[in-house]
Amino acid sequence: MAQNTYKSNTFKSNQGKKPKTKRKLSFNLSMPFLKDKRVQLSVGFFLLLASVFIFLACFSYLFTGKADQSVVEAFFSDGETVQSLGREASNWMKLLGALTAHKLIFSWFGIGAFLIPPFLFILGYKIVWGKALMKLSRAFAATSFFLVWISLLMGSMIKGDDSVSEWSFYSGGLGYELSLFFDSLLGYGTILFLAFTLLVFVIFFFNITEILSLKKATVEPSVLKEDEAKKQQDSEPVNQPVESTSDESEEVDEEEEIDDSDWVVTVKNEESEPEESELEPELASAINLSTAPSTPNKVEEKKEDDGAIELEVEEPVNKPVAQEPAKEKEPAFEVEIKEASEKLVEQAGHYDPTLDLPKYQFPKVDLLNEYSTGRVQVTKEELQANKDKIVETLTNFKIGIASIKATIGPTVTLYEIVPEAGVKISKIKNLEDDIALSLAALGIRIIAPIPGKGTIGIEVPNTNKEMVSMRSVISTDKFMNSDMALPIALGKTITNDIFVTDLAKMPHLLMAGATGQGKSVGLNVILTSLLYKKHPSQLKFVLVDPKKVELTLFNKIERHYLAKLPDNEEPIITDTKKVIHTLNSLCIEMDQRYDLLKDAACRNLKEYNKKFMDRKLNPEKGHRYLPYIVLVIDELADLMMTAGKEVETPIARLAQLARAIGIHLVVATQRPSVNVITGIIKANFPARLSFRVTSKVDSRTILDAGGADQLIGQGDMLLSMGSDIIRIQCAFVDTPEVDEICEFIGNQKGYSDAYLLPEYVGEDEGGSRADVDLSERDALFDEAARLIVSHQQGSTSLIQRKLKLGYNRAGRLIDQLEAAGIVGPFEGSKAREVLVPDEYSLEQLLNNLDN
Repeated sequence: MAQNTYKSNTFKSNQGKKPKTKRKLSFNLSMPFLKDKRVQLSVGFFLLLASVFIFLACFSYLFTGKADQSVVEAFFSDGETVQSLGREASNWMKLLGALTAHKLIFSWFGIGAFLIPPFLFILGYKIVWGKALMKLSRAFAATSFFLVWISLLMGSMIKGDDSVSEWSFYSGGLGYELSLFFDSLLGYGTILFLAFTLLVFVIFFFNITEILSLKKATVEPSVLKEDEAKKQQDSEPVNQPVESTSDESEEVDEEEEIDDSDWVVTVKNEESEPEESELEPELASAINLSTAPSTPNKVEEKKEDDGAIELEVEEPVNKPVAQEPAKEKEPAFEVEIKEASEKLVEQAGHYDPTLDLPKYQFPKVDLLNEYSTGRVQVTKEELQANKDKIVETLTNFKIGIASIKATIGPTVTLYEIVPEAGVKISKIKNLEDDIALSLAALGIRIIAPIPGKGTIGIEVPNTNKEMVSMRSVISTDKFMNSDMALPIALGKTITNDIFVTDLAKMPHLLMAGATGQGKSVGLNVILTSLLYKKHPSQLKFVLVDPKKVELTLFNKIERHYLAKLPDNEEPIITDTKKVIHTLNSLCIEMDQRYDLLKDAACRNLKEYNKKFMDRKLNPEKGHRYLPYIVLVIDELADLMMTAGKEVETPIARLAQLARAIGIHLVVATQRPSVNVITGIIKANFPARLSFRVTSKVDSRTILDAGGADQLIGQGDMLLSMGSDIIRIQCAFVDTPEVDEICEFIGNQKGYSDAYLLPEYVGEDEGGSRADVDLSERDALFDEAARLIVSHQQGSTSLIQRKLKLGYNRAGRLIDQLEAAGIVGPFEGSKAREVLVPDEYSLEQLLNNLDN
């Protein structure tokens, strides 16, 4: 589907505006069949086909017009039959095409008639699909103007030519007559008149208000939408809705007056829809309705005081008849909000977060290298030899086998055996070392039994291992067409199937593996998978890298995908103290998100964002689109050694609560011991991923089962999700590939800064009243105090947002407010208590401070 416009996601308030009086000339269509959607579709398709017919007829007329002149004259004078004239017509559309083209080109508009088919196509497309390829009012204005202007221009060029009959199809009869009139009136001044009218049309069409100025000309938003999108991205992160100032309101009013002069065609329903003034004020003020694209249903003609006529095309709210009785039982307030939100969606469309960066391009698959050949590396001889050795070993221990078959994977081959009746499974399980000895192979793993099958599995490493490239996994339909919230393509299973899972459903992932076994590559695979599927407006990363070198490649995507604290210069967190602050900041973000979900009556992030995109939540009440946040910690053991409980507590809180509001954790460690992966952390990480570890104890610590110590390394891993353990060969993505992907993303237009997390001040950094001198109060102290008291919320982020200040100055203001007794002391993740109950008490306090 083609995207016809770039929309702005910025919410602007319309409060305080005076309603404009409009004189409406409504057409009450009493004919019921015009309300039938089938009739409207039929009319729309007729206009589409008519536009194609007229274009082909006119185009053919350029070559066959002279030949068909006699046919046209015979039709109007001689009265010959249609059959005979149709056979003589040379036009591609035969007799009707010849007649239509003759009237449009020769008799009326000349070559300007070629503007009619595009207008009919735009109108038909609007009626059928409800989307405007171009604003109808602009298309009608441009078509009407250039029909006359081109005809007059061509007539003025050929008025002195003796062979008028040969050239008249360029100007048409209308252009020729107009040229004679203006030639008598102005002479050569006709050229100046044409230039003047074209200039005036351009000024009004593009709403140009300044010429030869250092400022850019004011252009209607619906015309240069790409420039507007770029301008918004340069100025501020447009992902967050903002309130409009009084100056902005005046600009919006001017735009509305321009839009109100448009032409709109609609078919009225007998059911009256609520006017804009009747909407709930909070919802009606959340959106600038004037810039919304119109959609077809009811025919309504509006006439302004200046005489301009507007034809609007709108779709009705779908209200099934069967649901009418149920709606009557709903509270009046809920019905008003529902109707208001539906009307806003019809007029402004659904909120689309990706329009914050409308030109963002996802990384191309070509940036990844292809390492694997795609061919099986295991020969028949190797399969037969391993089979014989397994059968021989089991026979030596008097264990009979009914059948055996092999499934070849990229690095491991699975031999499924069916023992004879009466053989204990535990007896085969105890022969793991004996089978490994007979095969002379490292990494034998016995699955007894295989879940869901009546067989016993013996996994044997291949002699020639196949490398699974990230490109071969990413480029598959299974990943590219996935509708998962956070899809991750980890690699290939033992049956050569691409393994794609959803991080949002895990909902947190705990990774372990000894040095050099592929843990860092696994993290890069997870991050790369998400970069290939999620838009920057939908996903943010918080990257913690105590080793300081593993995740530095992702610095380049700071303004697209990364999140950080307001006072952090580096987006990749390496200092342990800043890690503690970041984790606690994420806890504050989690609490704030839960408050938003509570106000919106939603249970999870998906429901909340759906409601926000349906325009049912008011951004002026703090609601906003919430992106997913993925916290990645590369080495947990180092943090636990240096910080201990300070790190464990926020990680445990996030793991317990954050899944519903879209914050997911990916925690990796080299040493999965019990003092690193504590019970409180482990209990909230149902998904565990283990590369090769050094001992059975580590395997049981991370997976609650053995087997991780029997892996062969180089990306060979076990994934535990619930009761199932899956063996996967991790995809390989090299450092230069990740660097190219980040370079590709970083070179594109991004946000003005990284996604800022809520501020967090440690207990040792809170300051005290004794440290603050109230005689040197900030110039904005009084304003900040009134803001805090009016909102009854002691938050530095509130001061930052409302007064548009930096983090450091807002922090000093909150310290001064605490010293003045307006707000209480720092309380961790909670907002400070406001000690002044009302503005009257505040004014008294401020007067005492001044004295």
